[in-house]
Amino acid sequence: MSFKIQREEEQRDENIPQQAAAQPQATAESWERDTLYKLLLSVHKEQRSSRFWRNVWRGVGALLFAATLFTFHSCATGSFDNGNGLEKVLGAKSKAHTAVIKLEGVIGGGHQDQVAMLRDGLEAAYADKNVKGIIIRANSPGGSPVVSNTAFNEIRRLKEQHKDIPVYLVAQDLCASGCYYIAAAADKIYADPSSLVGSIGVIGGGFDFTGLMDKLGVKRRLKIAGSNKGMGDPFTPETPEQQAIWQQMLDQIHGEFIKAVKTGRGSRLKTNDPQIFSGRIYTGIEAKETGLIDGFGSVYSVARDEIKAPDLVDYTPEDDGFARVLSRRLNSEVRDGVRDGLQSLHNQNW
Repeated sequence: MSFKIQREEEQRDENIPQQAAAQPQATAESWERDTLYKLLLSVHKEQRSSRFWRNVWRGVGALLFAATLFTFHSCATGSFDNGNGLEKVLGAKSKAHTAVIKLEGVIGGGHQDQVAMLRDGLEAAYADKNVKGIIIRANSPGGSPVVSNTAFNEIRRLKEQHKDIPVYLVAQDLCASGCYYIAAAADKIYADPSSLVGSIGVIGGGFDFTGLMDKLGVKRRLKIAGSNKGMGDPFTPETPEQQAIWQQMLDQIHGEFIKAVKTGRGSRLKTNDPQIFSGRIYTGIEAKETGLIDGFGSVYSVARDEIKAPDLVDYTPEDDGFARVLSRRLNSEVRDGVRDGLQSLHNQNW
């Protein structure tokens, strides 16, 4: 029994040095773990802070770039003259001048909102006390009758509010169909002898693939509710009743076009010529003979001889597709930068 107790005491004495040796080792591992944790935490905080300030400066840079781009773009397009744009605009606006608003491209068929551009340009020109007259410089093949009629009414409405400022339209190469619809709202219309003007008509069309389908042995399975719901489908035969409906709609639109032209041109229009409203297009020489235009002239000659203010200033609102896409991109980057910055502040409990 005494031998057993003595043996246990010896074993206990042997374990004491081992426990004493293991304790410093555990302490060293704990110190290394704490040091590594503090180091990683410090690196993480530094990365968050760096990311926050990077986003902030990215947003500031985007704003500065947008402001610089806008400044250069305004200077470059501020005047028709090919000189120092900013000086010419400021110099012209400080004295009597002619406002010019551009009407270009397909009416209602592109990215431009011609109604908004014409309205905003006219309102800006009317608000400037140094504007002596307004010229709409038109170069368009026409387009949507709805957009054309809206623009026609907006021009007449603004003219009624500012009767002392004349509005002239100068046709460039082409002012046909919907473009002439809008032109009829002007006080006077001018063109070059070689310009193409008129085309007072309405067109609508499509394709009929039914004959080709019969040759190929293909049949159309179209389910409709309403006897005319499938009207205009190129794969379904068109009935005589549907053809009459189409013609009635075109005639009604054509009638609105004719009414607008007669309202705008009045007695200057030689209505005894049956070809005027047939959709025919005229040269500038022929258009003057039929009363579709008032005379020959360019933007420069009309401003100089009719308005008596030869200095030209472009009042066309900017609607550049590239600039708009770039603006959306910059706004998105600024918004993301601000959001990330605020999120970083929240995470850091600033």
